[in-house]
Amino acid sequence: MAPMYADLPTELETERLRLRPWQPADAEAHRGLWIERDPRALRRIDADGRPTVEEMRGWLIENPLCAAPGLGLLPIELRSTGEFVGYCGLTVGQASFEEPEIAYELARRAHGHGYATEAARAIVDAAAGTGRRRLWATVREWNAPSFRVLEKLGFERSDRVTENAEHGNSIWMSRALR
Repeated sequence: MAPMYADLPTELETERLRLRPWQPADAEAHRGLWIERDPRALRRIDADGRPTVEEMRGWLIENPLCAAPGLGLLPIELRSTGEFVGYCGLTVGQASFEEPEIAYELARRAHGHGYATEAARAIVDAAAGTGRRRLWATVREWNAPSFRVLEKLGFERSDRVTENAEHGNSIWMSRALR
């Protein structure tokens, strides 16, 4: 019989951040993340300007970026101002429901303030509370800041690599939760 896992909370607070459910009003800020992405990233705004804000708003209404029931990516906002600065959460991604993948992305204006580490730490702690035993992360080999965040949280490199000549290889990292 497969183990049962508690749902990831849909709201979390840290000293400076609030992770909360998606709202249709987040579409424009979320699209802004896609615009800023490194050219080597997979999902970006295409030459025709897609996805549009309206398309992203539709995604948020239909499926608020939940990878699977009980998982999901939560918007990150500053508690002091309510400003959207990115997202963080758990997704099946390239991993599994039993051992999900942590994912995060912050707007460039929010880089260098420790927000990614703070949000990801809250997600790791919440993931431990779901009964899971391990988390994974995949990071493009060129993404040094994400490696630093994950290393601060106790993730270690595995011997697993997903090769991708066009966008850069993905290095698999893992962290035991108990």
